[in-house]
Amino acid sequence: MHLPDLSTELSYRAVRGSGPGGQHVNKTSTKVELRWSLPESAFFSEQQKVRLSAKLASRLTSEDELILTDHSTRSQSRNREIVTKRLYQLLEEALKKDKLRKKTKPTNAAKRKRLDNKKRRGEVKSGRGQVFY
Repeated sequence: MHLPDLSTELSYRAVRGSGPGGQHVNKTSTKVELRWSLPESAFFSEQQKVRLSAKLASRLTSEDELILTDHSTRSQSRNREIVTKRLYQLLEEALKKDKLRKKTKPTNAAKRKRLDNKKRRGEVKSGRGQVFY
């Protein structure tokens, strides 16, 4: 599935973050916070929005806003790329249709094998116990 270009709906904020960089971390804002509002999105149909809302429920805020952050590198622009790519992957995964499960029955051989194993296990267990002299 190909997702639309959401760049007009995304808002980025650079904040100071922990991570690699030593003193550099204390004076630069390399951590990137991405915000995207699901209800205000013009690129998805109502049906898709319902699906996204259900799949991303644990990640959405009370205002149905998705917030992602990244501070894995020392570069703000690289962190921005990473967090944007992660958003697209999340949305693509959430919009995938689930495969329908085909009901199957165990084969006769599988049933026989299971019963043989139960029998063998039962014999092993019955061999345990008190020993009479």
